[in-house]
Amino acid sequence: MSDSDNDVSNKHPLILLPGLLNDERLWTAQRAALADRAEIHVPDLTRYESIEAMAEVVLEEAPERFALAGLSMGGYVALAIMRQAPERVTGLALIDTSAAPDSAEGRQARRGMIEKAQQDFDGVIDTLIGKLLHETRQQDLAFTATVRAMAHAVGIEGFRCQQQAIMDRADSRSTLASIRCPTAVICGREDGITPPEDHQRMVEALSDAEFTVIERCGHLAPLEQPERVNEALLAWWARLPGQ
Repeated sequence: MSDSDNDVSNKHPLILLPGLLNDERLWTAQRAALADRAEIHVPDLTRYESIEAMAEVVLEEAPERFALAGLSMGGYVALAIMRQAPERVTGLALIDTSAAPDSAEGRQARRGMIEKAQQDFDGVIDTLIGKLLHETRQQDLAFTATVRAMAHAVGIEGFRCQQQAIMDRADSRSTLASIRCPTAVICGREDGITPPEDHQRMVEALSDAEFTVIERCGHLAPLEQPERVNEALLAWWARLPGQ
């Protein structure tokens, strides 16, 4: 794992999976909120060209049993883990994500962004900020500076790998019905990438899910509305076995 919080004695492992062009800073508030309960790990998902490969690496590095939370691309990885090793996962949180595969239009758009990033990576980041964030956050220069810093830390090659993985991802909708662990589904009301209705469909397919829609929030809920995400994750954590 690329990042881990200290003092892990008697704490249940929690793996936090970032989204496209995100790193551990996506989860800063959640790590603080759960630090006294969880042994937290944030894997590096920047070097692999398939979601399944990302899932395999996470499983290789993970403790034997763990809870799992993923945002967007991280949610795709989480669902791949639920296919590969469901018996190891004690709880699942899916945040601003989808179980459906990319559309043909989505794949075409991603190819265009990969090509553009070679010449104008900052322009690609600007475009994504306009799509990902609630309008109030788009005007917050300190907030967008964090988003830009994460993107540059991932870099152009990491972006290419992640976009390739996302566009080639499997259809995970059939995976949902087999998930038996306590599950949280969380999304921003104004998430224009994976809107609330996508999450509602996941909730309907899951056997033990609690659904939270966060107002005045786009696609990066852990950063945009950290307190609301923390509330939902703490409620989910209390439902995990042994917690």
